[in-house]
Amino acid sequence: MSEKGFKRKLTAMLSADVVGYSRLMRDNEEATVRDIAAHRVLITEIIQQHHGRVVDSPGDNILAEFISVVDAVNGAIKIQDEIKKSNADTPEDRQMVFRIGINLGDVIEEKDRIYGDGVNIAARVEGLAEAGGISISGTVYEHIKDKLSLGYHFLGEQNVKNIPEPVRVYRLLTKPEDAGKLIGGDKSKSKKFRHAALSALALIIFTVCALVIWNNYFRVKIEPAAVDKMAFPLPDKPSIAVLPFDNMSGDPSQEYFSDGLTEEIITSLAKVPSLFVIARNSSFTYKGKPVKVQQVSEELGVRYVLEGSVRKSENQLRITAQLIDAIAGNHLWAERYDRKLEDLFNIEDEITKKIITALQVTLTEGEQIIVYGKGTRNLDAYLKYLQTREQFLKFDKDGVIRAQKMAQETIDLDPKYANGYALLAWTNLFDVWFGITKSPEKSYQNAIMLANKAISLDNSLPTPYSLLSHAYTLMRQYEKAISAGERAVELEPNSADANAHLGQTLNYADKPREAIQLLEKAIRLNPYPPSWYLHNLGGAFIGSGRYGEAVEVLKKAIDRQPKDQFAHLGLAIAYILAGHKDKAVIEAKEVIRINPNFTLKYFEKTAPYKSKESLKLRTDALREAGF
Repeated sequence: MSEKGFKRKLTAMLSADVVGYSRLMRDNEEATVRDIAAHRVLITEIIQQHHGRVVDSPGDNILAEFISVVDAVNGAIKIQDEIKKSNADTPEDRQMVFRIGINLGDVIEEKDRIYGDGVNIAARVEGLAEAGGISISGTVYEHIKDKLSLGYHFLGEQNVKNIPEPVRVYRLLTKPEDAGKLIGGDKSKSKKFRHAALSALALIIFTVCALVIWNNYFRVKIEPAAVDKMAFPLPDKPSIAVLPFDNMSGDPSQEYFSDGLTEEIITSLAKVPSLFVIARNSSFTYKGKPVKVQQVSEELGVRYVLEGSVRKSENQLRITAQLIDAIAGNHLWAERYDRKLEDLFNIEDEITKKIITALQVTLTEGEQIIVYGKGTRNLDAYLKYLQTREQFLKFDKDGVIRAQKMAQETIDLDPKYANGYALLAWTNLFDVWFGITKSPEKSYQNAIMLANKAISLDNSLPTPYSLLSHAYTLMRQYEKAISAGERAVELEPNSADANAHLGQTLNYADKPREAIQLLEKAIRLNPYPPSWYLHNLGGAFIGSGRYGEAVEVLKKAIDRQPKDQFAHLGLAIAYILAGHKDKAVIEAKEVIRINPNFTLKYFEKTAPYKSKESLKLRTDALREAGF
């Protein structure tokens, strides 16, 4: 491998994930988090016992590698046996059942991580495993078929997402009586006989297959989603989730590019009032996972799903995209673009337009201007912006510092690029939140100035209006804050963040009931919301006197982000107002543990509630909790 810091190697990869993980989280988040942690410890121990190592374990997924294919298979069998034993005394609806897929292939190694088609195939093979079962690729089968006393069920050559060639897949049969079995395999006919038989039927097969292939856009049939199994009611308008486009370049450093393309499409669609578009945060929970369209549709409560891939090599681009009607179980549109890198902007617009057309949505002239915006045609500035946004979305101090520098570089490359100014404005606001700035007032003023500059360059951009809404709230200029927030929602009605920011503003402006409506809409658009959505919704419930509901939603915020100081504060307040002082005292202590410098005086000074009564209600509760 010529790239610095990377090397290639052949390795056996095991990919495992939990069946029905989203349902388990919805039913009981706390118990699910505890259970997955315990199972991860058990699985890691077994992997290590079989001379493997865990490479990554995001969410409910575990990726491991082994030097030996035999070790990988024996380890997988042991994992499933032990999990079955651990589930024996667990109620069926709370059992944690895993699927496992194993592949032997070539991967790229960077430090302790591995990437490439070898890993992708392991994940796709896992998706074809039964609950509690193990599937293997053909390369694994060839290595173990004469070494282990197992049976095999041949599933045929499978067309799997973003892998150009079909993959042979087998399911393991591990019962003693299955040893030596091969179900679905052709063990008797010679290659010559098979060739003759196929040749005799060639004309008929060709005719039938041509029709099937044409009708299915060269894809396997999609299992339809069931409306009655949807986690949320289906919206009364065309609803869509855009899955993260797969990075097919083989270079992990290009993730920003495929992620950026995905987010640009989401942002453009979110501006269409007659669509319902799932937010980036929730779509990206499926990143790198072998999910089925049916699963995405049912878990997010949408009818349509867009998926695709990106391969960027020097100045060449290959982008594939397909739009699927999950309920009907068929493709509405599919396309492949082989273009020069400088055609990227045209490709993004084409994909957006074709989706809108396929969903039979008609835009007014004004809506077309908003949806397609002004943006930039400077490719260097655009690529720098995508890299900047990747740093900013880490939402940590170091990421903000890097993003601030890179946002300025974006502006230097194109001084008329509104997104560069909008992102630089947000970094100035985050300077205050992370304690980077020595002058919060100056940072606020810089943020407002930069946001207004972005608006002057492109008044169809919603993000600077959301920033102004937040900044004006902190400055107690409530009418300005509400006006700016409403404009952001008007420009991008499907933006979960825009709705959540306006909801936050309305809550501080003593309009908690209106705030609840907007925050609940934001959570529907973003079913896996960040904790700040939830702690603001908890605050609005407090403002409406709905203390029991406040407790429940604030506990969910803490599940998502255990160090969310504001969620613990809100929970302490809600517990006092609901008559649970003992629990409130515990939350108060947790706030001090997270932020030893927190004081009631600081809260009274910084909490931007419009009315003295609202602030007094909360400060009195915090004082009673022990502050």
